[in-house]
Amino acid sequence: MKTVQYREALNEAMSEEMRKDKSVFLLGEEVAEYNGAYKVSQGMLEEFGEKRIIDTPIAELGFTGIAVGASMNGLRPIVEFMTWNFAILAADQIINSAAKMLQMSGGQYSCPIVFRGGNGQAGQLGATHSQSFEAFYAHVPGLKVVVPSTPYDAKGLMKAAIRDNDPVVVLESERLYGVKGEIPEGEYIVPIGVADIKRKGTDVTIVTFGKIIDIAHQTAEILEKEGISCEIIDLRSVRPIDYGTVVESIKKTNRCVVLEESWPLASISSEIAYHLQRYAFDYLDAPVQRVTQTDTPFAFSPTLIAEALPNIDRLTKAIKATLYRN
Repeated sequence: MKTVQYREALNEAMSEEMRKDKSVFLLGEEVAEYNGAYKVSQGMLEEFGEKRIIDTPIAELGFTGIAVGASMNGLRPIVEFMTWNFAILAADQIINSAAKMLQMSGGQYSCPIVFRGGNGQAGQLGATHSQSFEAFYAHVPGLKVVVPSTPYDAKGLMKAAIRDNDPVVVLESERLYGVKGEIPEGEYIVPIGVADIKRKGTDVTIVTFGKIIDIAHQTAEILEKEGISCEIIDLRSVRPIDYGTVVESIKKTNRCVVLEESWPLASISSEIAYHLQRYAFDYLDAPVQRVTQTDTPFAFSPTLIAEALPNIDRLTKAIKATLYRN
């Protein structure tokens, strides 16, 4: 094993796949000369050249459309969005072209393409630069959506995404790029659609994904001192969702809290809550609780940011509500 940053894990995944497959290339704003806005593509221009590491104009709809066309004609593009907030401009190509091409062409054209970049809040960036888009893209048939929370998962899921013959949305985090973690020295893949039990427990299951999992770990450490044992499930993929792992955990703990960074309406947490009441109702000893961002546009003020985001106090109250309900 070796210790790398999250950004380095993503870089390794892309570089390894590009060495193996000449059809893989990277394009996006500042990915070449500047090594990526968050240095994820550091050194890749020097190794692979300007025909495979391509700087684009600030035109998300345009360069995403070029990538979709390339994927239909035998190439395997990786599209970097500086932030997924900017990808709203390319939503037509992602949702109406890439996601639907296989079905609309009667199976004649697939789109082996990866859409990746920073997702969610990253400090005082304001309402239009701090949004979490996992439910937005998970809503669309034809897309696969992954949200890696560790360097290990980032590399393994990125390699799986590049090799996949369907379009894959990879939602990273600006707050995770510098986080360090262990990864194997050799080749490995993290399968898309397989959740990971990050912490074993017996009293309550916390279902979560992405960088917000850190809140789950901190809360579990605190509650362990009170004699409360939390199991933490990292979904890793939000389309497809590994419902089986979640249900099996509920059979053991009989309680569930879903923790996510995004807004509550039409969210991943609401989907999980529905699925559990439909397929694990007899195992639940309390209603499923949800801890999400407040249902408001994101603020700039640090005090309002702290109020809006899920935190240890809110998660603790939700967990105890499942344990001590009358």
